[in-house]
Amino acid sequence: MIRIYDIRENKGFDLFDKLANKNKPGDNQIKKVVDDILDDVMVRKDAALVDYTKKFDGVELNALELKVTEEEIREAYESVSPDFIRIINRAISNIYEFHSKQLEKSWFMTEKEGVFLGQMVRPLETVGVYVPGGTAPLASSVLMSVVPACVAGVENIIVCTPVQKNGKISPEVIVAAEEAGVTDIYKVGGAQAIGAMAYGTETIPKVDKIFGPGNMYVAMAKRMVYGYCDVDMFAGPSEIAIVADETAKPDFVAADMLSQAEHDVLASAVLFTNCPELAEKVKMEIEKQQVSLVRNEVIAKSLADYSGIVITESLEESIELSNRMAPEHLELCTVDPFSLLSQIKNAGAIFMGNYSSEPLGDYFAGPNHILPTSGTARFFSPLSVRDFTKRSSVISYNKYALGLEKDDIYKFAMSEGLDAHANAIAIRFKEGK
Repeated sequence: MIRIYDIRENKGFDLFDKLANKNKPGDNQIKKVVDDILDDVMVRKDAALVDYTKKFDGVELNALELKVTEEEIREAYESVSPDFIRIINRAISNIYEFHSKQLEKSWFMTEKEGVFLGQMVRPLETVGVYVPGGTAPLASSVLMSVVPACVAGVENIIVCTPVQKNGKISPEVIVAAEEAGVTDIYKVGGAQAIGAMAYGTETIPKVDKIFGPGNMYVAMAKRMVYGYCDVDMFAGPSEIAIVADETAKPDFVAADMLSQAEHDVLASAVLFTNCPELAEKVKMEIEKQQVSLVRNEVIAKSLADYSGIVITESLEESIELSNRMAPEHLELCTVDPFSLLSQIKNAGAIFMGNYSSEPLGDYFAGPNHILPTSGTARFFSPLSVRDFTKRSSVISYNKYALGLEKDDIYKFAMSEGLDAHANAIAIRFKEGK
């Protein structure tokens, strides 16, 4: 059952302590397990992937079966409805349009005589997208990684996702990946999939960067392969904060909190409100709506352990606490949410008003739903096209232009004790050069 914290009376407000404790890095045991898996994948490659698929997923595959075939793709299309394909393509269109605005262009400047400077923007060549399996395969997460990669111009986009007990992977995931524009799909999950993409195997290519969420073993693996390749972010369990006043609709607020709680037993749903009546009504609505939901057991644990309803002195205090939480998702359910926008310092995605429900962002609006979690919205941003590109500086000076700067560069290098640097400039101006 979700708890109400009335901090106007300082009644044991330990919610932030709970949130901080759940988001600590994995323990040494997880690190040891992942380290062993990664070492094995680096050495034995496909053979290790086959063994771990049998061990963890209970499915026997050979190396040739790791890659999803054209026949399996056809079967996936036959098993989903035309309506699903229509919806997927509408979502792709919205995501593509939004992310196209983020596309960065190369630029150059020639303001000084003899000087040509600039920045060249290029897409990454190969990226890997991890799609969790579990009880709810997330086709939406496929779109949120693959579509920005396509906008950026990435040439090779691969997907790794755990195999199901029947030896297949979710047809919805396959169709979403195909419609979004992936190159290949592989039936590999867990830390071993991260290792395969980071190091490369006989079947799975080495990638430049890995994207996508996963469980604690996947998250640990991403931390440990960083350096062999880049990774998007170290995401934790999903979370939402809602700042609401007396004009908020209790049933809407409750429904949105439940939608986050159903993700994971570690998920967090927190309401900050300066209206005690709303707090009580939301609590009642949560209890009313929860009983009919399929993932009720997951929701119950999330609400009891890592969620809460916080009664504050004022709307300003609600915003202050939300900024402290730095939530992945933030809803402003107030009489004038746009007047509060400038006060929001930390949030992954901000949903404005009673009809901007968080699932709108999960599936359809267009902004990316891969967001910073666990308070990292203080310094991380949502996934964007920029994450799929790299930048190179371009520098060109002719002799005249370098001559104007040579003495200062020489002195700067010598001040650091780097006379070879200084000589590299001076030698160009020796007599006869």
